[in-house]
Amino acid sequence: MKQIYSEKHRPQFHFSPKEKWMNDPNGMVYFNGEYHLFYQFHPFGITWGPMHWGHAVSKDLIHWEQLPIALYPDEHGAIFSGSAVVDWNNTTGFFENAPGLVAIYTSADNYPESDRPRQRQSLAYSSDNGRTWTKYEGNPVLSDVAITDYRDPKVFWHQETEKWVMVLATGQSVTIYTSTDLKEWKFASEFGNHAGSHDGVWECPDLFELPVNGDENNQKWVMFVSIGDNHEFKEGSRTQYFIGAFDGTTFHNENPDEKVLWLDYGRDNYAGVSWSDIPSKDGRRMYIGWMSNWRYANQVPTEGWRSAMTLPRELSLTASEIGVRVIQKVVSEINVIRNGSESYKDLTIESNQTKTFTMVSPLIEVNIAFEKQTSTSFGIVFQSSNDEKIGIRYDVEKELLLVDRTKAGENSFSESFSTVQEAPLKMENDRIKLQIIIDASSIEVFANDGKAALTSLIFPNRPYEQMALFSNEGSTLVSSLSLTELNSIWDK
Repeated sequence: MKQIYSEKHRPQFHFSPKEKWMNDPNGMVYFNGEYHLFYQFHPFGITWGPMHWGHAVSKDLIHWEQLPIALYPDEHGAIFSGSAVVDWNNTTGFFENAPGLVAIYTSADNYPESDRPRQRQSLAYSSDNGRTWTKYEGNPVLSDVAITDYRDPKVFWHQETEKWVMVLATGQSVTIYTSTDLKEWKFASEFGNHAGSHDGVWECPDLFELPVNGDENNQKWVMFVSIGDNHEFKEGSRTQYFIGAFDGTTFHNENPDEKVLWLDYGRDNYAGVSWSDIPSKDGRRMYIGWMSNWRYANQVPTEGWRSAMTLPRELSLTASEIGVRVIQKVVSEINVIRNGSESYKDLTIESNQTKTFTMVSPLIEVNIAFEKQTSTSFGIVFQSSNDEKIGIRYDVEKELLLVDRTKAGENSFSESFSTVQEAPLKMENDRIKLQIIIDASSIEVFANDGKAALTSLIFPNRPYEQMALFSNEGSTLVSSLSLTELNSIWDK
């Protein structure tokens, strides 16, 4: 038997389960020194099946310990996505002596004597740091027979109104409910029937507040909404966001309804939601996404296990001439797996001549700053000796950043996988900065300090060994370049 975490394509510093199927992250909460990551888990196969809540914990957001399954299907159905909170003030009455964790999730089955799916919201609670859970005897706590897609509750405490708020995916909208005890819920408002993208069913909402440009006196609310796969659209499943205001009952979008803001321009960052109860002395808003796409998630070429999470990312808001936008950066804790680095400065890449480097490791972080001189496009290629390669190119005239995985490795499992992904991106003072993080089967690209992100699965048959810089139809200056080896998080 192969040693676990050494399998072909197995991520070395992204969380993946020891075995079997995983999808959406769930119930992320920080409590008593631990970051909890629950996730949609099928323990009996490597394709989607009866959903459980898998469970992992971390003290640094990078190294993860997989724990036993937290929530199993019951008489109310399978355990779909949801969230978890710390009930600091025992609003539920579940905890007598100290605060505990409450999970709010979707129970999924069918209506009696029917093929019609039934989705209702349920509770479970834990007094031992999430190691064991008790289902609430009053489950389910929220249902609506009129709505079929009725799932993925994200709950938070709204200090100003002193109520719990739930954002729930309801078909093609997000419905907001409020509660004082997590058990009795009241309808507050509905958002989104005509706003944003409706290319697929709405899923996995989140709602949180962030300062603009770090100004605590200028706060705006951000709503995440993921969109399920629809074969009429080439991208598959993806995540959008809205910027606006929230008063405890109603979310107001500050952009026109037709404006669509994408969280990630790569194909493989879905269903991301943020951690709850991060201490105020930390103050960050961090999230993690499922690093796959429903278009091909069940077919990717892995054996024994399937799917990984993105690296955790810190979110912020920045205001510019185009409006307020979400910025995302890999959490600073990644520093714990950084190893030795090689650095270069002021490299001129001549027209149609590449400058090639041997990669310090197949697990690598590249930080590079390009300065346009006379070129029309420039970029970087990672390649192996068998001619597999992943290319990143900036098109100066179209102001597009492109990640080309058409020749990156195995792709025969899906007609949709071989693709060029592109993100709109403007140069800043004729410069483009890229942070590129490559694991065994993924590449995450962050441009201009997180103004654009492209997350992409890749399945090379051999690790990439060389990196080549190129410039087309003119020269380009690479003002700085660093190559940093990244360590595996798994004890082999």
